[in-house]
Amino acid sequence: MADEKAGSTGRVVVLVLPDVNLLDLAGPVHVFEAATHLGAGYRVEHVADDEQVATAHGVSLAGLGPLPEVAAGDLVLVPGPRLGVRRPGPPYVSDTVVGWLREALRAGARLASVCTGAVALGEAGLLDGRRCTTHWALTEAMRGRYPAARVQDAVLYVHDGPISTSAGISAGIDLALSLVERDHGPVLTAAVARELVVYLRRDGEGEQISQFLKHRSHLDSAVHRVQDHLVGNIDAAHTLAELAEVANLSPRGLSRAFTAAVGITPLEYQQRLRLEHAVSLLRETGLPIDAVAARCGFREGRHFRRLFKARYGMPPSVFRHDNG
Repeated sequence: MADEKAGSTGRVVVLVLPDVNLLDLAGPVHVFEAATHLGAGYRVEHVADDEQVATAHGVSLAGLGPLPEVAAGDLVLVPGPRLGVRRPGPPYVSDTVVGWLREALRAGARLASVCTGAVALGEAGLLDGRRCTTHWALTEAMRGRYPAARVQDAVLYVHDGPISTSAGISAGIDLALSLVERDHGPVLTAAVARELVVYLRRDGEGEQISQFLKHRSHLDSAVHRVQDHLVGNIDAAHTLAELAEVANLSPRGLSRAFTAAVGITPLEYQQRLRLEHAVSLLRETGLPIDAVAARCGFREGRHFRRLFKARYGMPPSVFRHDNG
């Protein structure tokens, strides 16, 4: 597991707006709760401008906390409201909420919106000059109302500094998984995605399915055990004989079963996991390249660089977070 991202407190403050879409709220929250169950340590709070909020689906949510003070490293999550139900047009959020969101950003919090929740950030002026996205049906209206925002089409989610936004409804789950990956790395995030039985998707800038979830649709429980072992011990050296013991098979039997189920050998599968983990560390940390190689189980930096370039067509230095 990667080290927790510096500055992340683990506190998730969920802003519940009037007419909130329940899936926009429940999907991402479920991701953070599943991550906590697996050791991430998130603490979720539900807050609102009023103690009780009517959802878009006729269910009232009560006992919501007041808008709290937030601190640097907290995450403020804004699930999307159904626009045009009881509030046919702007302003979409109260002045109180606008002021609170602005203060949250000034305090150093991270802010993330799901679907139409982007309008709350737009009303607060927090999308000005930033790349962002929202539900496909709202993109043109967003461009018209917030002309300084750089609204993106055809992406699942966008990170721009401390502001993150997602496309429609289920993309909020993808955004939440991405935020968990930023905090805790791809190994734990893949475990969360598997628990929720969802694919770990990307935002259009990388591969559509993580190597940590790819090749997992087969039904061979012995091979699944080996895959889980490799994911959980990504930096360890493994012999085929040791992996065969995990599977309770002979080395030759494991090789046949693994290749039949996964389509590649155990060694190639391990190498793909390590290289994808290396990409995450390069993008999210300031570790030297040789240190990244060591954390991913490569004992020799030159070998790591050669494999990395063969896999991605460019050297690892291109992926460094401080490379612009």
